[in-house]
Amino acid sequence: MSAVLPSRAAPAASAPAASSLSPKSLVSVKGGVIAMLLITVLMTAYRMYQQANAWTAGMDSTLPEFDRVWMSLLKVELVIIVASWIGLWSYLLITRDKHLDKLQPEEEIRRYFKLIMFIFVYAFAVFWAASFFAEQDAAWHQVAVRDTSFTPSHIVLFYGTMPFYVLFGVGSLLYGMTRLPKFADRLSIPFVLAVAGPFMILPNLGFNEWGHAFWMLEEVFTAPLHWGFVVLGWSVLALGGLLMQVMQHLIEVFGRIEKTQLAAAR
Repeated sequence: MSAVLPSRAAPAASAPAASSLSPKSLVSVKGGVIAMLLITVLMTAYRMYQQANAWTAGMDSTLPEFDRVWMSLLKVELVIIVASWIGLWSYLLITRDKHLDKLQPEEEIRRYFKLIMFIFVYAFAVFWAASFFAEQDAAWHQVAVRDTSFTPSHIVLFYGTMPFYVLFGVGSLLYGMTRLPKFADRLSIPFVLAVAGPFMILPNLGFNEWGHAFWMLEEVFTAPLHWGFVVLGWSVLALGGLLMQVMQHLIEVFGRIEKTQLAAAR
């Protein structure tokens, strides 16, 4: 009878390891869901602001109302976005893990799932900017002839929603490079493409506005001047390659955990 008792106690010893790998302990979507809800609220507020003020105060840039309603918004959002960049990116760098060589597999898995949620939030912000507000900008300029580069649609799109998604794009890259060994040791090409491409739309805006100062392109949006938006915007599809890399890394980590458990059971 005494020889049987150790074999019955063995499963109990492995129970903590099994519980530590439960989905609830490894995956948390709360932060990502809250972030996407807040993004939705912000984008809805932007659209409501446009609806209330675009036609009444956004048609003539020489009027005092335009300066009060639209240029004030531009100044406020630029200050907030730059402060957000500095705040989030500095936090990720300052709180980086300086001992990634000692990172436990279970914690590494948790961080991978946090990175995936970070990427989802980034993609969600890109959707609002590149899909909803970008198409709205095209429709606006086909109807209202611009007399300034700072139009009601540009102030929201170019200086609000686009710098906003850069916050999460660069943030996700910094998170991976400062908290996950694989991304800290090597530079992920899909990750860099998915972040740098949409980011490079910002300097491309200057080229776009320079072109619009010489040519009227509102009726032909397939003009070469706009090709940069398409090429740089679609680079976000590199996120598919990034997710494949993450899955490969997760499989490797789970394999290490399995080997450790098998070795402990012998």
